[in-house]
Amino acid sequence: MIGQKLLPASELPSRQVHLDFHTSEQIPEVGSNFDPEEFAETLIQARVNSITCFARCHHGWLYFESKKFPERKHPALKRDLLNQQIEACHRRGIRVPIYITVQWDYYTAMRYPEWVCLDKKGSLVGTPPFEAGFYQQLCLNTPYREFLKELTAEVLETFPTDGLFFDIVWPVACVCRYCRKKMSDKGLEPGEAGVPERFGIQTANQFKEEMTRFIRDRNSDCTIFYNAGHIGPHHRQVKAAYSHFELESLPGGEWGYLHFPATIRYARTLGLECVGMTGKFHTSWGDFHSFKNLQALRYECLRMLTHGAKCMIGDQLHPDGRIDPHVYGLIGQVYQEIEQKEPWCIGAKPVTEIGVLTPEEFTGGEHGVLPEAIRGATRILEQGCHQFDILDSAGDFNKYRLLILPDHIPVSAELAMKLKEYVEAGGTILASYASGLDQQQNGFSTDLFGVSLLNEGPRDSHGNLVRGRNYERHDYCEYLLPTGVIGRGLPATEHAMYRKGMAISAESGTEILAPLIGSWFDRTYQHFCSHRQAPSSGSVSQPGIVQNGRCIYFSNPIFSQYDDNAPHWCKVLILNAIERLLPDPLVKRDGPSTLQVTVTNQADHNRWVLHLLHFIPERRSQELDVIEDVIPLFNVNLFVRTARPVREAVMVPEALSLEISSEDPYLIFQVPRIDGHAMVSLEFT
Repeated sequence: MIGQKLLPASELPSRQVHLDFHTSEQIPEVGSNFDPEEFAETLIQARVNSITCFARCHHGWLYFESKKFPERKHPALKRDLLNQQIEACHRRGIRVPIYITVQWDYYTAMRYPEWVCLDKKGSLVGTPPFEAGFYQQLCLNTPYREFLKELTAEVLETFPTDGLFFDIVWPVACVCRYCRKKMSDKGLEPGEAGVPERFGIQTANQFKEEMTRFIRDRNSDCTIFYNAGHIGPHHRQVKAAYSHFELESLPGGEWGYLHFPATIRYARTLGLECVGMTGKFHTSWGDFHSFKNLQALRYECLRMLTHGAKCMIGDQLHPDGRIDPHVYGLIGQVYQEIEQKEPWCIGAKPVTEIGVLTPEEFTGGEHGVLPEAIRGATRILEQGCHQFDILDSAGDFNKYRLLILPDHIPVSAELAMKLKEYVEAGGTILASYASGLDQQQNGFSTDLFGVSLLNEGPRDSHGNLVRGRNYERHDYCEYLLPTGVIGRGLPATEHAMYRKGMAISAESGTEILAPLIGSWFDRTYQHFCSHRQAPSSGSVSQPGIVQNGRCIYFSNPIFSQYDDNAPHWCKVLILNAIERLLPDPLVKRDGPSTLQVTVTNQADHNRWVLHLLHFIPERRSQELDVIEDVIPLFNVNLFVRTARPVREAVMVPEALSLEISSEDPYLIFQVPRIDGHAMVSLEFT
């Protein structure tokens, strides 16, 4: 075995780099300008303490002197690259997890087409023959699986392995001859609807579990991660195969800026350490010679800290092996700040009081395509300064004072009982639209909300149910009339709800907080008015928002509507409803809604740490949001409800003591300046 393995620390490193090296065989002199000392010293100067380096790339090439598979060594490789990277980094105390591609491998796909996944139409899954790309999807039920084990065994035998990063491991509804036989052997019918999809999930999970056992027989403590570009509820059943989670979420790629906060708020509830992963690229992976704006990279990494995650920045090494000093000058500026703030982040756990059930458990969310309702809920709650986690139905509800069921949470008999017990124990619930209905959406499976389903509502000219759908011209719009507390901050008049809600009636004893007003008519070719929906008729059609004891229900898909086009009144209505159920939230603040506030607990240090984050992504282009500037905030007042007395509030790492006062139930202090990010340590007595 080459070199000496670094023993794992109690926590994962906070300043990591993921160093892509997908390198074509058509590029000569690969690694010829690699200097191991310059490589490692550049990382040290940039404050990097872990870097993931490549054993094998998506082109299928190896970057070390393989004895088992010499034919797979990159034909233009001029040195034993991975070995030299590990040795140089280990001499300086830098961890080097090792990257192995799994389901994308161009070398294998071209030589073993029978190992490529087959779709239901009989076509190979992935990049067509005359398009550029190595995205042919390899099947894990073919002999390819044994090759992956042999390669992994060689890596473990050859290198001091700090960790293994397996990339592209996700379910595929493959119907190749290997999959069809395995399905048939299990008594499954491959041609039946849904069977290949379910079997694909089983295949991916079994591969992870089998590979982890295989690794642990050879290495008891290296980290293990399987990347699918997203972490979601489907990971719960297989989390034992992972040592930690890495949340790939490059805002310039297909993920966008909302993916990370929605994903980390779920992933961290599963009990494993989490690492956030962004990139130095202006767009996404493989964007050579591009640079992310400094303030954008600060925001993305600091945001990871605010949610209790470690930081990772993606880069791609030039084919000649040169490490770019300009890239690591950029990374170093960010990681120097992270290093200064780490003492208040190590071992920190989020402090939350709201649990949001995610529709992703029921509707999917692969590759970062999050359900619109969870996107809308995340936006509203972050803007409202609320402290929340995202859950699935297996989560521990009793940790939260309020549960939110946004738009699409079907309720089985088991979940209905769990929700009832939660409310009886003192919990509160806010639900909307189809949440609370049975899985067939035929009726409510719980009486917690005090409403009944009247009918399915109208259908459009194509025969589609119109409820919940987003029509470009708001053809089936209806209007909420908010009054009283639920309408605080809004004019007492009709407010458009562009997506039609559930047709409901209120049971006896249910309080109607806001009625729905119908339009004069729905927009069709037979009757229409102006450019979009018809105006209010002034006649009440049904309840719009109701309260039944400790539960509030919105009949419209208000969270999805907010994700569509962010009506201010939708946010105000939700925040007012939350205040009605949770009148003393954990944190309040003045200042703009762009100021994000999170709370973490450092139990070992007997303190809470408040993170104040203020960056504003802007859509300055057609393709992506960017951040170029920091707009500082001054004299922001914070109100925090703590369970224990606080002896001191200190801005850290500046060591600036803040004057504190109290107004039951809140501790009050003022932060003089926030330049993108500020932290306040609340030291308990």
